[in-house]
Parts: sequence; structure tokens; C-alpha cells
Amino acid sequence: MIWERKIDLLVYFFVNFMTFEKNRMKLFKKIPNPREIRQKLGLNQQEFWNKVGVTQSGGSRYESGREIPKAVRELVRLVHIDRIDLTKIKRDDLIVAAMLKAQYPDLYKSLKKSAKLK
Repeated sequence: MIWERKIDLLVYFFVNFMTFEKNRMKLFKKIPNPREIRQKLGLNQQEFWNKVGVTQSGGSRYESGREIPKAVRELVRLVHIDRIDLTKIKRDDLIVAAMLKAQYPDLYKSLKKSAKLK
């Protein structure tokens, strides 16, 4: 029983590592124009940048051309482009999703397809 749990965890971490490596470059690609994204969403600088943990003045510098750190770029993508509410994501949910994807890929694809239709 303990070995089955350890194997499950190894599979989970391996799948996540491979997925991360495969998509790493896609994840951290440059945000072409954060000001344009912010304006399309109808947010002021403080509202937009505070959602990703950046001050208004820091966001202003990024909008003026300063290099945006990879972590901030990824948060902007998740929060403002993909519209993911990070306050609702729990670690356990991510673990369950990764295990579902690894152990039952057909069911995972079916559920993912159903979720996109809604």
C-alpha cells in the first residue's frame, strides 16, 4: 500500500516535470503590451497590477518598456489573459488534476472538453 502511494506520487511529479519542461518556453513568453491588455480590460494601473502583486509605480515602469520578470509575466498571463482567479486554486485540486491526467487520460480529455463547452 505504501509503495503504491509512492509510485503514484512519482508518476505525478514525473508527469508535471515533463509537462513543465515541454511548455516552459511557452509559459514565459513576453507579454507584447501590458498597457494594451490593461486598457482592454478597462482597469486602471493600480487595479491591474495589484492583482499580480505589483505596485502601481512598478506597473507603470513595465508599461513604459522596462523588462517584466518571468514570474510577473506568468502571473499577468494567468490572471488577466487566461482569467484564472488564483484565490480559488488549491494545491490539492492541482494534485488531483495531475493524477487524473496521468492515470485516466481519456477521462481527463473528456472532462476538459466538457469544461471548455461551458
